[in-house]
Amino acid sequence: MKVIAKNRKARHDYQVTETLEAGIALTGTEVKSCRAGAVSIAEAHARVLDGELWLIGAHIHEYDFGNRNNHAPRRDRKLLVHKKEIVRLKQATEAKGMTLVPLALGLNRGKIKVEIGVCRGKDKGDKRQALREKAHLMEATRAMRG
Repeated sequence: MKVIAKNRKARHDYQVTETLEAGIALTGTEVKSCRAGAVSIAEAHARVLDGELWLIGAHIHEYDFGNRNNHAPRRDRKLLVHKKEIVRLKQATEAKGMTLVPLALGLNRGKIKVEIGVCRGKDKGDKRQALREKAHLMEATRAMRG
């Protein structure tokens, strides 16, 4: 998948337990804006509503060359996954502290896809521990090189 937009804070703020690639229902001007890279999924999340999976809070900038039928930048967008996966995701999010977070948005064989992660929020101590481990790993690789 060629990544168009990435949620860089997601892996820092959340512990990702599993990932899923989902299609997304877009209008024509939204697809053109995505291909141009005018997308932000930093504040977005996914939710199961009425048996359907929705991406909420993603910002796809209005297409510059669009006409009066241009799309709304922050509208909710339907994610396309199988019914069994929706049921499984709903059960996973009903567990305490679990949420659905978009990790990346990209092109896969000409189609725009969203990588969704089933995540649990990290507390401050977990984040600090992860930063310490990352620093030790970088230190070790530098020592091996030099």
